[in-house]
Amino acid sequence: MRPSPQESFMPTEEHVLVVRLLLKHLHAFANSLRPEQASPSAHSHAASPLEEFKRAAVPRFVQQKLYLFLQHCFGHWPLDASFRAVLEMWLSYLQPWRYAPEKQALSSDCQARSVSERWAPFVQENLLVYTKLFLGFLSRALRTDLVSPKNALMVFRVAKVFAQPNLAEMIQRGEQLFLEPELVIPHRQHRLFTVPTFTGSFLSSWPSAITDASFKVKSHVYSLEGQDCKYTPMFGPEIRALVLRLAQLITQAKQTAKSLSDQYGESTAARPFLSWLGFYPADTNGSYPGNDLDEMGQDSVRKTDEYLEKALEYLCQVFRLSEAQLAQLTLALGTTQDENGKKQLPDCIVGEDGLILTPLGRYQIINGLRRFDIEYQGDSELQPIRSYEIASLVRVLFRLSSAINRRFAGQMAALCSRADFLGSFCRYHLLEPGLSDRRLLSPVGRGHAAGLARGPRLSLRFLGSYRTLLALLLAFFVASLFCIGPLLCALLLVLGYVLYAVAMTLLTEQGKLHQL
Repeated sequence: MRPSPQESFMPTEEHVLVVRLLLKHLHAFANSLRPEQASPSAHSHAASPLEEFKRAAVPRFVQQKLYLFLQHCFGHWPLDASFRAVLEMWLSYLQPWRYAPEKQALSSDCQARSVSERWAPFVQENLLVYTKLFLGFLSRALRTDLVSPKNALMVFRVAKVFAQPNLAEMIQRGEQLFLEPELVIPHRQHRLFTVPTFTGSFLSSWPSAITDASFKVKSHVYSLEGQDCKYTPMFGPEIRALVLRLAQLITQAKQTAKSLSDQYGESTAARPFLSWLGFYPADTNGSYPGNDLDEMGQDSVRKTDEYLEKALEYLCQVFRLSEAQLAQLTLALGTTQDENGKKQLPDCIVGEDGLILTPLGRYQIINGLRRFDIEYQGDSELQPIRSYEIASLVRVLFRLSSAINRRFAGQMAALCSRADFLGSFCRYHLLEPGLSDRRLLSPVGRGHAAGLARGPRLSLRFLGSYRTLLALLLAFFVASLFCIGPLLCALLLVLGYVLYAVAMTLLTEQGKLHQL
């Protein structure tokens, strides 16, 4: 039982691939006519039924149904990489010259060849498939994540096809033929813009060729969209504004991909030797060093950049965008980097209560273009237990360190107040970095931090980390290989740490002297 038009219908990728294969064979079949047979002057009553069928196959039996099918797919297909199957089916139909007999003779030349004027009637008679569906693709591209290599590839493929020499000019001429006012000719007033009827055999005589190109284009548009359709020119201001918006997003996606690549390189370089065991350094800000590029890889980032770069170049060719326009749009969106090459904060203004996001700033955050570097500003001892820590051991160490801090609070404060090396050594171990050294706090966080006065204290939480315990076990294991007992090994570790702490204390004090 055939589903009604109201029922939802979503074709599968296999369905789309079969339709694309059919289109390829139909193009090859229709273009197998010899030039003298394909010319209008050769249309005569002596033409064989097969020749007539070759001329009628695509416009009579495929065009309308394919247009509706593509329009449905463009409007209902999920916004993911599986849309590539629909995209390639559409692009295969748009390029019948790829399946013409002379295509094989020209395939050895890698240079982009101009689309022959021979295909101008096909472009004009399929104008909506080029222009209306291009608008549908634009609306999809503006809602996808262009940092993804698969999405960037789809934008590149469409831009490359439409940038073929002479194709944009033929589309523009077709639009001019449709938009030009029809001449008031009495014998044409009663003519309706309709497609050939499907009654009768396909071997029946094909209607005589319409010499008026404008009428042919209007007939194509009105037969697919109706007499009261509102046509949006592909090279008009509305679509041009959308193309400029897409160019902005492409530029932003390139910068985002580069930023992710830099973060990936920094996090990879910062990982310790034991990272292959899954024990990463503690991150006091609650973030993890991994990101999406762990799955994408650097090669995918490079491909994304190449696809977007070429897509932007092709779009500039098709719509005649200048470099000055692109630079102005980039500056208008605030996507330029600061002097140090670091990521800027989202666009915001300074109010009485702190920073206030602008609409542009919200847009940048939603699309992942910029973000605030959020840090934990509370008591470091009260942070949530992390996945790389032993929960029970962390709680025991917290109670132990709290008892020590309460018992020896006065002695630790006296030691940290000394002006000699011992005071510096104690301050290095017992004092947290001041809140004044941290980044800008929100108004609520700033008021809360102002009321906190943390004195010197001991923290043993680092002993509850899997990484620390594994390092200690490895140290004792290596020491046993050299016949060093556990007690002597522990003394050597303590001595090594004391030497390291002394060196760090000297470097810290020297750095403070340089800042004065």
